[in-house]
Amino acid sequence: MPLHGKGMLITFTQVAARDERDFNEWYNREHIDERVNLPGFRRARRYVAVRATPKYVATYECDTVADLATPGYLRLLANQTPWTKSVMARFTHFQRLTLRIQVDQTHGVGGGLATVRFVPDPRRRKALVEWLSEQTLPKLIRRPGMIGACAGENDLEVAHAPLQDKSMDHPKAEEAEWIVLLEAADVAAAGAAARLAFTATRLRSFGVEAPPTIGTYRFLFGSQR
Repeated sequence: MPLHGKGMLITFTQVAARDERDFNEWYNREHIDERVNLPGFRRARRYVAVRATPKYVATYECDTVADLATPGYLRLLANQTPWTKSVMARFTHFQRLTLRIQVDQTHGVGGGLATVRFVPDPRRRKALVEWLSEQTLPKLIRRPGMIGACAGENDLEVAHAPLQDKSMDHPKAEEAEWIVLLEAADVAAAGAAARLAFTATRLRSFGVEAPPTIGTYRFLFGSQR
């Protein structure tokens, strides 16, 4: 089964240890369901780090990346619930990526996730998509324990919409970051696949100047329509 749409919001978050219980209760009891019930949103999942920083990552699948910049969505960001305001005030890290999905070779839901983050040269986009869709991801998802994979590019115009709407305060991205999500039955398989395929040497041909950031996470909770 492919992703539930062609757009995805990914958030990376962290709180102090003393705030984690309330943070996780808020995510599981309010935040995920609130987002999934928005127009255009279809499914949300969240994970906790096994070997990664920040500690938590969440994915929100939507029909298109444009669903992450609609007036209704921006109004929600500007008018949060009291519980949301309380939890977000205690974030020690927060970053969001609004992805235009470029490659989707997912299949179901795995218990382990590896994230691979890098910034390529935009002029190499077509070559990168071909490399991912025709060579790398098909080979990786055939490995034992692997389930599926997808790749997306942060849409800067959509990412900056909350800033323009003055509903959120976070750093403005200057470069279009990419993220590859590798799903597996277990975390070890996902991490091994990420480290095998996404080396600095292999990504250099796509204009990636810094080594990719690889993190591994285990599944916590999800909800869908």
